[in-house]
Amino acid sequence: MNLTDFDYDLPPDRIAQVPLQHRDASRLMIIDRGTREFHHTHFSKIGDYLPDSSLLVLNDTKVIPARLIGNKLETGGRIELLLIEEKDQDTWEVLAKPRRSLRVGTEIELGDGILKAEVIAKPEEGNCIVQFVYQGVLSEILAEVGLMPLPPYIRRSPNPDDTLRYQSVYASSDGAIAAPTAGLHFTKELLYQLNCSGIESAMLTLHVGIGTFQPVKVENVKNHKMHAEYIHITETEAIKICNAREEGKTIVAIGTTVVRALETVSVDGIIKPFTGKSELFIYPGYQFKAVDALVTNFHLPKSTLLMLVSAFADIQLIQCAYKEALLHDYRFFSYGDAMLIL
Repeated sequence: MNLTDFDYDLPPDRIAQVPLQHRDASRLMIIDRGTREFHHTHFSKIGDYLPDSSLLVLNDTKVIPARLIGNKLETGGRIELLLIEEKDQDTWEVLAKPRRSLRVGTEIELGDGILKAEVIAKPEEGNCIVQFVYQGVLSEILAEVGLMPLPPYIRRSPNPDDTLRYQSVYASSDGAIAAPTAGLHFTKELLYQLNCSGIESAMLTLHVGIGTFQPVKVENVKNHKMHAEYIHITETEAIKICNAREEGKTIVAIGTTVVRALETVSVDGIIKPFTGKSELFIYPGYQFKAVDALVTNFHLPKSTLLMLVSAFADIQLIQCAYKEALLHDYRFFSYGDAMLIL
């Protein structure tokens, strides 16, 4: 299976640069895998298309202000850091730009000096390891000096609106460096309406990591290695999902992150409580054990997210769906529109 199988042409003006005024005003394409038919509606009407006996599974991860801009103390040169993963107390793996100007011992001043970082390791390939120095609570300092880590295809600087909109309304668990974007379309009112109609929800956590940004660099996609991401599913929520499956309810994953989490922890179709990391890579040919339906956005060409969606439906159907979306002026990527695959 080749990387080019997941390529498509996307005009730049179809990449959503800002969110819509109302979250649930986004477009929604309904894809029926049985009939291979498409229907067009708006996300606020998703309840009209979900099976009556559905359980929505949501990812409550919260995006941290992981983008930091500062200057090298020695030269004043500008440095941008993207937090990747905390390795130890106040020690982080970071993506640094420009990386070539850094060496072990380089000190960086961030946020007018209330946060400082020293490079303590610089592997020959990959990211840097920095040690932060500060007074107070790091999460509070990041909230003051950090920026929302908008994806690189959003060609503008983050603004205060992104602090709320690049975050789901149910986000509560700090740790992601990218949003699980399928959840961005829900409002509290829509979730309440769905609950009143008998469609309940369960929560899990998957902290979206650098793998969301990293391109697939191998031609044979089977040789790609996923970056590990943290997953947490409590016993209470695992039981809720298992009970729903035993009752014959449709398990609806809200986003590819939920798919990866559920498929990682599923044992013979049974969801177990779990705390740990997953490197699960889902591409066509994968046999799904835990997910019956999927809500997802329109993803980048050649991305692992597009490969997962193509595995859940099939490559040909998804290719047709993307052509349909382009024909009907759908908006793509993080702040774009969505599809419901049944």
